[in-house]
Amino acid sequence: MPLFRVTEVSMMRKYLEIVLVVLLSVLFVCALPCYSQVPESDRALDAKVKAFLDKMKNRWHDWNVPEADGRILYDIILQNQYKRALEVGTSTGHSAVWMAWALSKTGGKLITIEIDEDRYRQALANFKEAGLSDYIEARNADAHQLVKDLPGPFDFVFIDADKDWYINYAKALIPKIEPGGCITAHNVEERIPSYRGGYGSDTDRYFQYMKDRPEFETRVHPGSRAGIAMSYKKRIK
Repeated sequence: MPLFRVTEVSMMRKYLEIVLVVLLSVLFVCALPCYSQVPESDRALDAKVKAFLDKMKNRWHDWNVPEADGRILYDIILQNQYKRALEVGTSTGHSAVWMAWALSKTGGKLITIEIDEDRYRQALANFKEAGLSDYIEARNADAHQLVKDLPGPFDFVFIDADKDWYINYAKALIPKIEPGGCITAHNVEERIPSYRGGYGSDTDRYFQYMKDRPEFETRVHPGSRAGIAMSYKKRIK
């Protein structure tokens, strides 16, 4: 083979080697775990929230939600990229921690209402320890009135307060829910009407009320043992 042909082949081989190295480098970067692209501040917040939840595991009282239900609320917010959330009934803040954690990732914020001052103050301390105070606007107020006064709009609501007022909360909030938004409520199960044709509990009546609303699709989350009803507001076509 002539010398110039050998040189040409050698150069071509080197060129292909360079291209291969570049391609492998690009593939390697793309294959890195997604957390490598998460800002350091977000990773630090995640670690702080996880440490707080681990510390508080099995220590939540005062009508707080179980951990499994907190995770469900977190997932609903994150999967739908909700940003304007409202909680009716803070207690000492377990559910709010899960929701605010999700909202910290979507760029959102939570308004949460608690009427009892002692529980409210304990919730504030918990939010601070979890590192989530910037994502929560906590109100020590009577939700019966405040829910009516809040202007909205909201794309996510969690109701976990006095059960006999669930329907009233829903009536006040439905006009403020954006299309695609979701109203959730705790301790709700899907039951068959009694033989007398009625529904036994306040939460049963709430569930049927939401099922009867044509602008919502309502069901109970299958993974919640305590019962989380989800009512998604249909988008306008």
